[in-house]
Amino acid sequence: MAGRRPGWYGRRRMYLLDNVIQPYAWGSRTAIAELLGQPSPSAAAQAELWMGAHSGAPSRVRQASGVRTLLEVLQAAPERELGGAVTHRFGNELPFLLKVLAAETPLSLQTHPSLAQAREGYARENAIGVPLGASHRNYKDANHKPELIYALTPFDALCGFRRADETLALLDSLGLAALGPLLAPLRSSPDAHGVSRLFEALMTLSMEQRGPLVDAVVAACAAREGQGNRFSEELRWAVRLGELYPGDPGVIGALLLNLVRLQPGQAIYLAAGNLHAYLRGVGVEIMANSDNVLRGGCTPKHVDVPELLRLLDFRCGPIDLVQATSTDGVEYVYPTPTDEFRLSRLQLRSGVSSRPERRGPEILLCTEGSARLTVGGETLALPRGASVFVSAADGAYTLEGDGVVFRATTGL
Repeated sequence: MAGRRPGWYGRRRMYLLDNVIQPYAWGSRTAIAELLGQPSPSAAAQAELWMGAHSGAPSRVRQASGVRTLLEVLQAAPERELGGAVTHRFGNELPFLLKVLAAETPLSLQTHPSLAQAREGYARENAIGVPLGASHRNYKDANHKPELIYALTPFDALCGFRRADETLALLDSLGLAALGPLLAPLRSSPDAHGVSRLFEALMTLSMEQRGPLVDAVVAACAAREGQGNRFSEELRWAVRLGELYPGDPGVIGALLLNLVRLQPGQAIYLAAGNLHAYLRGVGVEIMANSDNVLRGGCTPKHVDVPELLRLLDFRCGPIDLVQATSTDGVEYVYPTPTDEFRLSRLQLRSGVSSRPERRGPEILLCTEGSARLTVGGETLALPRGASVFVSAADGAYTLEGDGVVFRATTGL
């Protein structure tokens, strides 16, 4: 399987993971390959490295009885592997999914449902007989998908609607009379309500209207991006999206969003309803164990405009960074309001050991240097790119080494 490292095996309930690499077209051919110590560039794009027990692409482990998926291991003994608190709250599933995401080109504009919306939408599509694998299916499961992304490299993203007055300033700077009718609702109501009306008008343009308008906007962005415009970076990305997706109204929709540039070590949290698109960069991403995505443009995949508009949160304003906290100078926690997951980064130094407080099932990922994980007298080596599942039944452990380890567990 893709992602296998030499010597992968499991001891007791502490398992080195063999993970699935998702070959989405927008992925990098170098970032994940180099992390895993594989030939670079890879033969095909490598977009996401999945670590967890999602039914669509579960990690695999080696036991004495043979190779099994982590999902099978957890379902065979959920109380032991996940712990009572997790099974009581989330059932017999690992509630989080950890990824390394490597974007060479932009992802689609997208949002994710709340838990109530996901349950209702999943049941509705089941009731009317939409196959789970259908390209036009919106809800692949009944779970929500809040997520956090931590930047390993400089990382560009569009996320959340910009302040209405700033969006008016950006679009007015293009000098396009053709935008006048679309901007009228935002001028009369420069707030979330006006933004929602503008976005809905964009997304419901007729096929005859959208091509010429998108072309005109992209041309205006190209003409003004190098003229000292304070929105030059936003205009430049609009030109790039227009090249990739000509005639797609999502290209204009992207101009309504905050452009965020994360530096390595910075992170953002995206709640349900946040319209976003990761543009470029490599990061560690953690989310609730779901694959529910509602797309809003800049994609050849299915876009359900009425359902998208029903889910979106149109509140306007800048996106705040998640501020890390630490009590020991080794483990830095990136707090979110989500019970399903908790991400932290351990900066290990030679001669100093870390003994984190256990919080149930965990996945550990080494992204720099190397580490050693010791549980009950047994030690596993974690070279760069290695990941391991630690059962709730394993009890306390010790981490040593010289490197960086990300720790994924629950927020309970």
